[in-house]
Amino acid sequence: MKKYEPADLTKIKTYPAHERPTKVKLASFAKPGEKGASFEKFYASLPHFLAADSLRGSVDAIVKAFKNKRPVVIGMGAHVIKVGLNPIIIDLMEKGIVTCVALNGAGSIHDFEIATLGRTSEDVGEGLETGMFGMVEETMREMNDGIKAAGHQDTKGMGEKLGKKLIEMKAPNNALSLLATGVKLDVPVTVHVAIGTDTIHMSPHVDAQAMGEASFIDFRLLCSVLGDLEGGVYLNLGSAVLLPEVFLKALTVARNLGNKVKNFTSINMDMIQHYRPRQNVLSRPGGAAFALTGHHEIMLPLLYQGIIESI
Repeated sequence: MKKYEPADLTKIKTYPAHERPTKVKLASFAKPGEKGASFEKFYASLPHFLAADSLRGSVDAIVKAFKNKRPVVIGMGAHVIKVGLNPIIIDLMEKGIVTCVALNGAGSIHDFEIATLGRTSEDVGEGLETGMFGMVEETMREMNDGIKAAGHQDTKGMGEKLGKKLIEMKAPNNALSLLATGVKLDVPVTVHVAIGTDTIHMSPHVDAQAMGEASFIDFRLLCSVLGDLEGGVYLNLGSAVLLPEVFLKALTVARNLGNKVKNFTSINMDMIQHYRPRQNVLSRPGGAAFALTGHHEIMLPLLYQGIIESI
């Protein structure tokens, strides 16, 4: 075998420090805060690295879309509602910043219960043990009645039907409902269900045909919304599987129908970065993309306040 000797480091080639490009500079460092400082000063004090720059990029993209009258679409999972963030999203809808919200089926249930009961979510393990998980009569009956209202020839999607049901019921907390707010403001709130995944599917009140038709109308509506996404923003907020898949298919339809949807910004916000949002929302569609990782109840208020300060 060949015999090796220790390398002779006296022959190493070097170059002057001033010739080296670097990633870290003093101008990018964080600035210490001060007691009682405004959010604007806090935001300006963040370092210019990694996630802080992703937050800035996300804020800038949404503000730019708003100023240019381009869509800002949120596709969101149910956990966002369960940690009390409806008021923030509703405020963005009322200000004309968020122009469409796409929910999964669970999101529509929690939103509906916030409007009607003022409370939602349950101990799944305990309910599963007794066979009573999800078996809330009022929620099952009222939501299914709203979905099948007007019969199978209705052209309204599931989100609009549920929003109108809440308004007809004069639900006490409609001001905190995405579904009811969508109807009130004429802002699309679509609902995308997978049959068998939601508690209201376990009910004798279900009309599966009506549910499928209503959710399919919402899919087609989302296709139209995404057909207008050029220059806009798509924010995937806490949906790991369903809405990233719906987004990819709806975007495909939008492009297939001849719409130019190339230059837009996609953002994924979640507690961890899952495979499908990384691929279907950030990577495959093209365009600018930002990943914001953290708890919704902290990250969304940060994003919101950044937007409000910037407009």
